[in-house]
Amino acid sequence: MTKLRLGLALTGSYCSFGKLSAVLPALCREFDVLPIFSENAQKNSRFGDGAEWMALLAQTTGHAPVTSIAEAEPLGPKNLVDVLAIVPCTGNTLAKLSRGVTDTAVTMAAKGHLRNGKPVVIGVSTNDGLGASAENIGRLLVRKNVYFVPFGQDDPAAKPASLSCDYGQIIPAVRAAFDGRQVQPLLTALA
Repeated sequence: MTKLRLGLALTGSYCSFGKLSAVLPALCREFDVLPIFSENAQKNSRFGDGAEWMALLAQTTGHAPVTSIAEAEPLGPKNLVDVLAIVPCTGNTLAKLSRGVTDTAVTMAAKGHLRNGKPVVIGVSTNDGLGASAENIGRLLVRKNVYFVPFGQDDPAAKPASLSCDYGQIIPAVRAAFDGRQVQPLLTALA
C-alpha cells in the first residue's frame, strides 16, 4: 500500500517545534512527509536554531525542506502531496490564509494545494486564538477543503486567549481530511 504524501508546513510558532518533533516519527511511519518551512520558521529563536530544526526534519523525513515561495509553487501544479498540514500554524498565517495572502512558502503551498481541491489541515498555535485570531479561525472553519487538528486552550490561567492543537491528533485529522471529513470533536481539553 502506498503511503499518503503529506506536506508538513511549519510556521514561526517556535515554542511548538518540540511538540511537533515528538510526533514526527509517528507521522513518518504513517505518511511520506515533505517538510515545508515558512521564512520565519527558518530563523533562530530562544527555542532553537532554525537550521538545526530544518536538518532534523530533513533527516527524519528523508526530504530536503521546501524553504521558499519559488520552491513551494510547483507543489500544486505538479500534484506533489495528497494532504497539506500546516502545523504549527501561527495567528499571522491564519490571517493570511483567511484573506488569501500568498507571501510565504507555506501560504504558496496552501494556495496551490487548495487550487487543486485538495485538503489543507491546520494545527493552530497562537497566543491570540480567542482574541484577534478568532475571526480568522471562524473564516477558515467554513472554507471548503480546510480542516483543523482538534484544538483547545493550552494555558487558560496564564494565557486565556491562547490556543494550541492537540499534536496527538494530527494523524487522525489528516486521515479524516483526506476522506473529506473534519475529525471530531474539534474542541478538546489539552492536558
